[in-house]
Amino acid sequence: MALLPKSDRQQIKATWMRESIGACAATKADLQAAIDAIDTWVDGNAAAFNLALPQPARTALTARQKAWLLTFVVQSRFEVT
Repeated sequence: MALLPKSDRQQIKATWMRESIGACAATKADLQAAIDAIDTWVDGNAAAFNLALPQPARTALTARQKAWLLTFVVQSRFEVT
């Protein structure tokens, strides 16, 4: 999977700023750098995430379903709704 285009990353920033869950001391530039780093990390670790999944889920789920499942788990861990 390729990195997100710059416009998508900027849209993430705009959405996060609009829907943020509390005050944030980070500047817009800091936030954009964090989004860029997260996208790079996801891209670099996608294979490791896939290998961490047990069979048969690894082959039965699509890449999109795996990503969606990951978001559910992360949101639950941090009680983000």
